[in-house]
Formats: sequence, C-alpha cells, structure tokens
Amino acid sequence: MLAVLADLAILIVILICLITDLRERKIYNKVVFPAAAAGIILNTAHQGLPGLRTSITGLLAGVLIFIVPFALGGLGAGDVKLLGAVGALKGPLFALYTALATALIGGVIAILVLLWQSRLLSTLKRLGVALGVLGRGEGVRGHCCSLIARPTVLSYLMV
Repeated sequence: MLAVLADLAILIVILICLITDLRERKIYNKVVFPAAAAGIILNTAHQGLPGLRTSITGLLAGVLIFIVPFALGGLGAGDVKLLGAVGALKGPLFALYTALATALIGGVIAILVLLWQSRLLSTLKRLGVALGVLGRGEGVRGHCCSLIARPTVLSYLMV
C-alpha cells in the first residue's frame, strides 16, 4: 500500500512540476521538498532502515546525476531538486533510469526542434568541427583542450 502511495506521489509531483515548468519556467521548492520528505517517510515506514537508506541514496543520486549539467548551464536548479525528490521516492536506480530517459527524450525533442527550424544540418556541421578541434587537442589559445582530449587523461579521470 505504501509503495502505491509513493507511485501516486511521484505522478502528482511530476504533473505539477510539468505544468509549472511549462507555464512559468519554474519548479517550486514547495512541491519538491515535501515530495522528497514524503519519499523518505514512506520508504522508511514501508521497509524500515533499508527504506531510509534507499531514499537517502536515491535523493543524493538524483542530485549528483544532474549537478554537472546544472553547473554547465544545461538545467535549472529545480530540475536537480526534482530528480532528487524522484530518487527519494523511488530509489537511486530509478533516479538513474529517469535521468537517462530525460536525456534521451530531451535529445529527441532537440533534434525535432532543429528539424522544425531547418537548422539540423548546420548544427551537426558545427558539432563535427567542435569535436574535431577537441580531438586534435586544439583550443582557443593553442593547447587548452589537449589534456582533456588525450585518452590516457580521460581514462585516468573516469576511474
């Protein structure tokens, strides 16, 4: 029964955030913070200490997954907090799957917008040039990207 309440809570939260984000470009703390708290309470009541652990790790996973895109300007803080609330309600794996689905759907929407605006080909050309420059290690001032572009450094950073 409590698992169904978590599912219902996530559905309501997502719908509210969808509407406010589309209308006002805002995801309100007064929606996501209570949702995160509800996730922690519901999972703890349903599963005890393991449920509490699941909610906390889900909250942290949701926030951490979207923190880099937020820092780079690709997402708003509300998106980060919303994924944290989703993680608190459904756990870290669900937060990861949600983030992946969000990225895929966002990518498809971006391609459709570029097609609609007749800018897909020019965008792909610019992307190819940018990737080529990065791959050769060239940057605006000579070698600013060379450390990032080297596979050994990338593999070191990924470990």
